[in-house]
Amino acid sequence: MLKNFLIAVLFVFVCSFCKGQVVITKSTERVLAGKELFTLQPNKEIGFKEVLHSSDFVPSTVTVPNFGLSKSSIWLKFSISNQSSDNHLVLHIAYPELDKVELFSPGKNGDYEHISSGKDVFFNTRKYKSPDYLFDLNVPVNTTKTFFLKIRGDKQIFLPIYVSRPTAQFQQSSKENMLSGIYIGIVLIMLFYNLFVYFSVQDRSYLYYVIYIFFVGLTQVGLKGYNFQYLWPAWPGFDSKSIILFASTSGFAALLFTNNYLEVGKNFRRARPALWLCMGLFILSFVPTLAGNIPLGFKIMQSATSLASIVIFVTSLTIMIKGYQPAKFFFSAWSVLLAGAIIFLLKDYQILPYNTLTSYAMQLASAIEMSLLSFGLADRINILKKEKEFSQAEALRVAKENERIIREQNVILEQKVNERTLELKESNDELNVTLEDLKQAQSQLVESEKMASLGQLTAGIAHEINNPINFVTSNVTPLRRDFDLLIEALSSIEDIALSEETSTTDKQKSIENIKEELDFDYLKIEISHLLKGIHEGATRTAEIVKGLRIFSRVDEDDLKRADVTAGLESTLVIVNNLLNNRIRVIKEYDSVPPIECYPGKLNQVFLNILSNAIHAVNKKFGEKPGGELKISTSFNEENVFIKIADNGTGMDENTRKKIFEPFFTTKDVGEGTGLGMSIAFNTINKHRGQILIESTPGEGTEFTLQLPIIHKL
Repeated sequence: MLKNFLIAVLFVFVCSFCKGQVVITKSTERVLAGKELFTLQPNKEIGFKEVLHSSDFVPSTVTVPNFGLSKSSIWLKFSISNQSSDNHLVLHIAYPELDKVELFSPGKNGDYEHISSGKDVFFNTRKYKSPDYLFDLNVPVNTTKTFFLKIRGDKQIFLPIYVSRPTAQFQQSSKENMLSGIYIGIVLIMLFYNLFVYFSVQDRSYLYYVIYIFFVGLTQVGLKGYNFQYLWPAWPGFDSKSIILFASTSGFAALLFTNNYLEVGKNFRRARPALWLCMGLFILSFVPTLAGNIPLGFKIMQSATSLASIVIFVTSLTIMIKGYQPAKFFFSAWSVLLAGAIIFLLKDYQILPYNTLTSYAMQLASAIEMSLLSFGLADRINILKKEKEFSQAEALRVAKENERIIREQNVILEQKVNERTLELKESNDELNVTLEDLKQAQSQLVESEKMASLGQLTAGIAHEINNPINFVTSNVTPLRRDFDLLIEALSSIEDIALSEETSTTDKQKSIENIKEELDFDYLKIEISHLLKGIHEGATRTAEIVKGLRIFSRVDEDDLKRADVTAGLESTLVIVNNLLNNRIRVIKEYDSVPPIECYPGKLNQVFLNILSNAIHAVNKKFGEKPGGELKISTSFNEENVFIKIADNGTGMDENTRKKIFEPFFTTKDVGEGTGLGMSIAFNTINKHRGQILIESTPGEGTEFTLQLPIIHKL
C-alpha cells in the first residue's frame, strides 16, 4: 500500500509539471490534444528558426481550435510525455481541408527534422492512405519531446488534433470510413431512385433534386477528404477548389428545386427575387474560385449559403402556413438540415463538444433531409394526380351544363323560328311563298353538297387514323407484358439486394440468373421497338389531326392571312384514302407568301377539285397504276397561282363550258350533286380571283387558281 501511495504521489507531482504537455500513459489509447497546444498566428509568413525562439506562443483554451480564415501560416507547439510502453505514436489532424501541414520533430543533435504533407502533391505520395493528415511520432518511453506544426489553408482552419497509439488510430479510421460509407450508400440510393422516377414521370422537380443530391454528396464526402483520396488523387489543384464549386452547384440546384417543387411563382411570388439573388451569388462564387482566389470564392459561397438557407426556410414556412401540402415535407426536411448545420457550427465554436455525433451532424442531417424530400416528391405526385382527377371531373360537369343550356336554347330558338315562319307564311302572297320554297330548295342542295363533303371527310379521316391507331393498340399489350416482367424482376432484385444472409457474389449471381431467365437484353430491345412503334403511330395521328384542324375551318366568315400550301396539304390528308396508293402525287411548291382569304372556304375548293381529279383518274385507269396528280404553287408581286393537274379522262369543249353551271355533272346518278364546281367558282369570285381550265379529252385536265395576295374589296 505504501508503494502504491508513493507511486500515486509521484504521478501527481510529475503531472503538475506537465501542463501544456500531452501525457501518454499505459492506459491511454487516444487523446484530443487541443488544450495542450500553444499557438502562434503571425501577420506574415515567418521561418522556423524565428518560430523556434519565439516567445509569442499563447496557450490554447479550447479542445479544438478554430482560426477561421487566415492569410498567413499558423504555428502550433506541443510537447508529448510518453509514459506508456510504446515508442511509436501517431499524430492525427482530423481536418482534410488544410492545404499544407508541416511537422518539425526534434532530431539527435538538437536539430529538427522536417516532414510535410498537403494538397500540393499527389495523394499517393502520402505514407498513410487516409484523407486526414497522419504523422509518425517517435517518442521513446519515459521521455518528453516538443514538436512544431505549420498549418496553411485557403479555407476556414479548424484543428481537431489527436495523439494516439497506432492500433487506436486504425480503429478510429475504420469507424470513420464505415460512417462515411453508410452516408455514401444513402446518397447513391436516393440518387438512383429519384433518377429512375424522373425518367418515369418526367417531372423537372426530380431532375433538380437528383442534381442537388449528387453535388451535396460530393461536397460532404469531399469535406471528409475522400474525393481527393479516391476520385482525383493526381489533381491536387482541382481538389482545393472542388468543395466551393460543388457546394455552390448544390446550392443553385437546391434553389431551382425549391422554386419548382413549392411552385413559388404561384404560392409566394415575392420570394422569387430573393431566390434569383442567391442563385446569382452562387454563380458569382465560381469566378474567383476558378481564377485561383479561393478565400474570396469561399467567402462568397458561405454568404450565399447562409442567405439561401434563410430564404428557403422562410419561403417553405410561409407556403406551408398557406396550406400547400407538399411544403410540409420540404419544411421538415430543411429544418432537419438547418439543425444539423447549427450543431456542426456550434461544435466548431466549442459550444457543443467535439465528438462523433457533432462531427457527422451534417452528414446525418443531410441523409434524413434526402429521405424526407423523397417522401415529399412521392406525396406531390399523388396530390397532382388528385388535382388532375378533380379538374377532369369539373370539366365534365361544365361540359354537361353547357350541353343542357344549348339544348334549352335550341328549343327556344326553334319555337321562335317556327313562330316567325308562320307569320311570314300568313303575311306573304303566293309569289313570296314560291320564292321561299325555291330558296329552301337551293339551301337544301347546298347542304346536300356539304353533307357529301362531310361524308368524304369522315371516311378519309376514319381511314387515315385507323392505321396508326391500330399500330399503337397492337403494341400496348406486349409492352404491358414486358413492363410487368421488368417490375417483377426489379422486385426480385430488390429482395436479393436487401437480403443479409448471402454474400455479394451470391447476390450478383442471383441477379444475373434473373436477367438471364428474363432474357433481359432482348427485353430491352423489344421494349425499344414497341415504344418506337407507338411513337410513330402517335406522331402520324397527330399529323392527321393537325391536317384536319387546318382543313376544318369551313364556317369561318372573317378574312385572315393563311398559308395556301398548308391548306393543300391538309386537303391531301382528307382525300388520301381515295388515292388508294395507286395515284402518284407530284408536289412542286414555291415559297408563296400567306394571302388574305377565307381559309375554310378555300379548302372546300381544293377538296372539290381534287375529288373530281381523282374521279377522272380512276375512271381512266381503274385498278391499274399510272395515275398522277400534280400540284404546284407560284406567285408574283400581286397574286398566288395554284395549279392542280391530272392525267385522267379529260373534258371536251362542251363539258368545259358547262362545268361551273349549277347541277351539271358528268358523274353517274347518286355520285354527285353537280354543285361542287359551282360553289368553287363562286368562292374564287368572292376572293376576287380567277379559275382557269385547260383540258384535253383522254389526256387530263389542269385547273389554275389565281388568288390576290391582298384581298381587294
